[in-house]
Amino acid sequence: MEGSLAGKTALVTGAGRGLGHAYALQLARLGADVAVLDQDLRSFEEYEREKLAMTAGSTVEEVLALGRRSLGVEADVGDLSAMREAVAEVLHQFGHLDIVVCNAGGGLGTPQDTKASQTDPELFDAVLKRNLYGTVNTCSLVAPGMKERRSGKIITVSSMAGRRSSADGGYAHYGTAKAGIIMYTRYLAQELGPFGINVNCIAPGLIATGRLSVMFERAGTERLASTVALRRIGTPEDCARVVGFLAGPDSDYITGAVIPIDGGAVT
Repeated sequence: MEGSLAGKTALVTGAGRGLGHAYALQLARLGADVAVLDQDLRSFEEYEREKLAMTAGSTVEEVLALGRRSLGVEADVGDLSAMREAVAEVLHQFGHLDIVVCNAGGGLGTPQDTKASQTDPELFDAVLKRNLYGTVNTCSLVAPGMKERRSGKIITVSSMAGRRSSADGGYAHYGTAKAGIIMYTRYLAQELGPFGINVNCIAPGLIATGRLSVMFERAGTERLASTVALRRIGTPEDCARVVGFLAGPDSDYITGAVIPIDGGAVT
């Protein structure tokens, strides 16, 4: 609801483009000040449709245009030292964090090159760092302040791939990392619950970001949609609304949950 996050401060990782961009704007529309963290704050420039989705020169500028405070920080979530500096900068500017969305991640390679028994160890490690380690690094750095304040909302991001394997065992490194995030979320929720901190996970399915929509069209959008119970591909806004809910007061008695946002693709 409008203004439900007024006075709150948030950090969204991987918010330079795509889903993270949508999450940052949703939180800002609900009233939160938003710190935008990405390895490259202008990563949207790599993809034509991501560029077209922007209404200003960066996610930070878009948040500011909504009348909220914002700052941008560049860091690799898989690098604990770099993240320590980045989170320290955010806390210096904002004072504290009420909401953290651990969105940064992504895969590398192709399904053909990343089957369960054949993935290159270096590639496997790189994807674990991007996703699972990046989530752990972020949470470990923001948890102490939330514990001290005895409040906070942490939202981790898994995937449909973390809930169901591919039919041919491809992209196993990514699915394994995303499945790990689900279990890490459950452990973290149990640890932080006594401090009044909610920790929940979302698991998006086929979501038409600017980058992925092109891939979906090449694969056949209608064919892909036919595999989804609701018979459509999801939008970034579908995911952002759930993030807004989990960040706000209406989710105060929900923790340790994994919420699929996949239109019923995985049942």
